[in-house]
Amino acid sequence: MPIIDNAVYVSGHRIDNPASLSETFEHTRAHKGMAWIGLFRPTPEEIAAVAEEFSLHPLAVEDALSGHQRSKLERYGDILFAVLRPARYVDESETVEFGELHVFVGPDFVVTIRHADSPDLARVRTRLEQQPDLLGMGPEAVLYAILDEVVDEYAPVASGVENDIDEIEDALFSQGDTHLSQRIYELAREVIAFHRATLPLADMLQNLLQGADKYRVDIELQRALRDVLDHTLRLNDRIVTFRTVLDNALTTHATLVTQRQTETGLAQNEQVKKISGWAAILFGPTLVGTVYGMNFDHMPELHWVAGYPLALGLMVATSVTLWAVFRRKHWL
Repeated sequence: MPIIDNAVYVSGHRIDNPASLSETFEHTRAHKGMAWIGLFRPTPEEIAAVAEEFSLHPLAVEDALSGHQRSKLERYGDILFAVLRPARYVDESETVEFGELHVFVGPDFVVTIRHADSPDLARVRTRLEQQPDLLGMGPEAVLYAILDEVVDEYAPVASGVENDIDEIEDALFSQGDTHLSQRIYELAREVIAFHRATLPLADMLQNLLQGADKYRVDIELQRALRDVLDHTLRLNDRIVTFRTVLDNALTTHATLVTQRQTETGLAQNEQVKKISGWAAILFGPTLVGTVYGMNFDHMPELHWVAGYPLALGLMVATSVTLWAVFRRKHWL
């Protein structure tokens, strides 16, 4: 079984490292302590074995088996079942990767089922073992520490997304980035997924605080949960701002693209008018020259003494007239 760590704690101190789940169950009951089992990408059979050992509710086990759940907190009798969506920012691809963490919290045990590298639960365990007073508060303290770690790991994700948004804003008025719309859209999708992961946390923490007195949660632990709630609310406000900025950026980019296309079309129209104007000016002399170049016998103008200068004058007059008309209409 892919057990990352398996320990029994009494009064906040690790007293045993059982080799199997059955031993964990026995030692926990014998010492009246708390068991903390950490699993990493277990198979359905392995999850079923844990469920049988700790009498986990079938509906919660079904959710853990199916995966791809939204963040949520549910209570089945005296057992809490939490689904968390940890995230990490990948600098190389400038994308956000989401994981999934299932946490079962019972009266004397905690079972974590991790499906991704994030969050770093080894760091959570080490931090708690260095604070025996906090760890001695029981399974709720472990749940608090896990929630705190997940929310803390959201901070670099938010910073990475904010940096991407800054780059988009810098490129917004540049004409060289032809794929900016696609980048804005893809980042907006990541921000929406990020919001889906963080938004339910506020309700989860508020529900934990509302039931704190009923389940006799230590007052210091309640204060710690409120601190995590404050960080979560600020994070959600920040993500809402991200979504607003990206929506505005997409609208602005579409407006700028339309404006540039319009300006290009107007510039092309100006060029077409100039070309058409000069073509019309040249058409006048061409028409006169064509008529007088037919050389028919019965063309009296051919025998006029002033025929040649009149033809040239007619060409010049036609061209000048057309030039003046086009100039007045700002075609030239």
